[in-house]
Amino acid sequence: MSRARQPPLVTGISPKEGAAWTKVTIRGENLGTGPADLIGLSICGHNCLLTAEWMSASKIVCRVGPAKDDKGEINVTTKSGGLGTSTVSFKLLRPERIGILDQSAVWVDEMNYYDMRTDRNKGISPLSLRPSNPLGIELDKGKIPQKDMELTFPGMSGDFTSENFSATWYLIENHSGSSFEQLKMAASNLKKQATKKNEGSLAYVKGGLSTFFEAQDALAAIHQRLESDGTERVEGSMTQRLENILNRASDTADTLFQEVLGRKDKADSTRNALNVLQRFKFLFNLPLNIERNIQKGDYDVVINDYEKAKSLFGNTEVPVFKKVYAEVETRIEALRELLLDKLQTVPSTLHDQKRYIRYLSDLHAEGDPAWQCILAQHKWILKLMQNCRDEFISGQRVGVGAHGPEGDTRPSALGRLGHTASLNRGGSLRTPRPSTWRFETPQQVQFVEKLSDVVIGQLPNFWKLWISYVNGSLFSETGEKSGQVEKSKKNARQRQNDFKRMIEEMTNRLVKLIRGALLPTTLPQAELSVCGGWENKTELTGAWLTQIIHTVRACHEALSALEIPNDLLQVIQDLLLELRVHCLMVTLLHTTDDVKRLAEKEDWVVDNEGITSLPSQFEQCMVQMLQSLKEPLEIKPGEINVLQLDQVQDQATELSVSIMKVFINSLEQLSTKTDGDINAAHNISVDLSSPDRFPGIQEGFSPTSEQRLLIILSNCHYLEKRTFLNLADHFEKNGLTGTEKITRVSVDAVRQLDRNLFEAYIEKRADPIAGSLEPGIYAGYFDWRDCQTPTGVRNYLKEALVNIITVHAEVFTVSKDLVPRVLSKIVESVADEMCRLMQCVSSFSKNGALQARLELCALRDAVAAFLNAESNASFKLALDALPQLHSGADKKLLEELLNKFKSSMQLQLTCFQPSCVQPLKR
Repeated sequence: MSRARQPPLVTGISPKEGAAWTKVTIRGENLGTGPADLIGLSICGHNCLLTAEWMSASKIVCRVGPAKDDKGEINVTTKSGGLGTSTVSFKLLRPERIGILDQSAVWVDEMNYYDMRTDRNKGISPLSLRPSNPLGIELDKGKIPQKDMELTFPGMSGDFTSENFSATWYLIENHSGSSFEQLKMAASNLKKQATKKNEGSLAYVKGGLSTFFEAQDALAAIHQRLESDGTERVEGSMTQRLENILNRASDTADTLFQEVLGRKDKADSTRNALNVLQRFKFLFNLPLNIERNIQKGDYDVVINDYEKAKSLFGNTEVPVFKKVYAEVETRIEALRELLLDKLQTVPSTLHDQKRYIRYLSDLHAEGDPAWQCILAQHKWILKLMQNCRDEFISGQRVGVGAHGPEGDTRPSALGRLGHTASLNRGGSLRTPRPSTWRFETPQQVQFVEKLSDVVIGQLPNFWKLWISYVNGSLFSETGEKSGQVEKSKKNARQRQNDFKRMIEEMTNRLVKLIRGALLPTTLPQAELSVCGGWENKTELTGAWLTQIIHTVRACHEALSALEIPNDLLQVIQDLLLELRVHCLMVTLLHTTDDVKRLAEKEDWVVDNEGITSLPSQFEQCMVQMLQSLKEPLEIKPGEINVLQLDQVQDQATELSVSIMKVFINSLEQLSTKTDGDINAAHNISVDLSSPDRFPGIQEGFSPTSEQRLLIILSNCHYLEKRTFLNLADHFEKNGLTGTEKITRVSVDAVRQLDRNLFEAYIEKRADPIAGSLEPGIYAGYFDWRDCQTPTGVRNYLKEALVNIITVHAEVFTVSKDLVPRVLSKIVESVADEMCRLMQCVSSFSKNGALQARLELCALRDAVAAFLNAESNASFKLALDALPQLHSGADKKLLEELLNKFKSSMQLQLTCFQPSCVQPLKR
């Protein structure tokens, strides 16, 4: 047989003993495969299946019912295994019955009642005051649901003690399976119970009948004796004589014990007075106790004692009590004034304010203490804000570490920003700050931080006090409804508009004070006297404005966290928008000044690409500017993008274009400086580690005007191809608009500067070379019509080539990329001049034509790498102007002389060899 089919086995139960309804855990084996498999569970003979909770095949949790047996086994029955066995037992503890008059050290279950009519020591439940089975036959509970019974017998009940008792309901519910014979027996039992109840009353009367007769005889004898005594008139009736005797005895006793009784009466009076003092010592000692507890600050004790005295003696008519109670009222009135003074004393914590308000409410103070506290706090916060501004204006505050208006040296509620980070974002071009720069923070920055500290330090408690006033928690921490709580809520509803105006006044004051320090032009003239006065203070840079924006944002976030309505904080959002715009414009203007000063840092040291550090410094300056604008331009929740405003966008674009133009103008000014303007320390220097550098210019050589033109031309080319494109990417990444316009204007400006500088350089270098050709050609009275047979290229052409080589060397020293562009223009100028000179000759002799062709061909072949369309055309026109060579001897001589020229000047002409560098296209 499989394990799942084995009978259940209980091996443990915890706890092993307990009273009825104790929760127990049963452990064992084969306790079922699931909740549906468990069909039976009994402990000590009581069925516990209804409370059973199947946990696993080895664990069941249930509650022990009120079984009849005190000790018994635990039997588990499952569908799969049948009836099980148990190796352990459970002991059911019976609670000891305690009588009504019995002493007990524990709480007695009040569900046990005691029938005083039958058995004093028999505990019964409230329902057992009636018989549990009035019919006296076996109960047979029906299975009809309670809801069906209620629908069948509407408005009736099966409880026979109910006024709406229905016998049919009772029989269906308790005896649905009983036979007719059993019901007849039940009816007989009811009759017997009724008969027994009547017979019991009659037997009680019969048993006491003799006692009643004896009492009747005694009373008749007394009555007869009294009537006989009334007929004797000599000494009066018996009762009259007895009264006289008693009076004489009383007089005699009074005579004998008058003194003793007097002392006794006095002692009793004293004792009674002492008893009164002892009994009412609480009231007599209350004034002194109130005074002591007030001095100790135990206001709760005072209020409790006062409430107790008021309930006991508030309406007393006893003079002495009235006198003492009046003294108590005097002390309580003084306490009210003291608490009200403390409530309106500032500064104070929110906890203390709530305590004082609750005390005053408990003491039934006149007016509304909570509202008075709110008014006092409102005035005090406004005063703190104004005092903060007045102290900075009067110059009382110096340095960041100055104390607050109340001598408060606590750290800033906002925390200090990282000054180093903020300066690094936009201050690299500023003069380096000394080590004590932290103590040189501008007054406006210190003021905004301190003002924000005041607002963040005070306004949250002010708002929480109002919320407590609105929801009534000032008077009830648990939220229980009371007259005070409802009254507080009613007053708060009536004063909502007043409180809203208070918050608006404080936020408007905060904004106006900051505007007065940073944006005075946005305030009306009438408010400048209260919020302005910063004209003589330092003008703030973009980095400091960024720090202020960070501070104001933190202030706004702190107030928003209090769930203050957004419409009350909108003025702060408006201020933030204007501060962000102002920071953007100031940063752009200051960057313009920084770019102007960049020209002063030009050291004319070129790298391998012929570029100085100036373009890199300019790009770095612009990138740092954009980095410094990252936080002001960041869009926080509830803020708008300032660059989406058309006016701001246009201004920012114009200022950015202005920065580019300023830098390009600086380059132009550098190119026009005379040699005397150049600092002697700024000498041209080449990278000696590069094998591509022309060694003719050594370190320490002051750049000539032509060399400066070349260096700036190289920088212009780098700006157009690299710097401006990089800046366009940075502008777009940082969200600045108008990038296309900025780039277009910048490129156009730098190209115009490039053309002007290039023309100036060509004019300086090409004109002397071209101008030396004509004198060289006709030196020594040379005549094309009468000259000897050519023997080689004349010296004037060699000198021209040497001059071109000199220009090549000068350009190559700065930037080899400029060589094709410059040499092409120089050659074009020389070719044009040679063409003009050849065309001006009226006639050539045979030798003259050969000499001219030799020199033109030599020049053309030497500079062939730098010929362009214009220069080729000029050479062609010049050669066409010469007579053609017809004889083979002349052509052979021409070729020999050309080879001789190239061979003799091979070293000089090496620089004209074609290179991989392509001419720069403009």
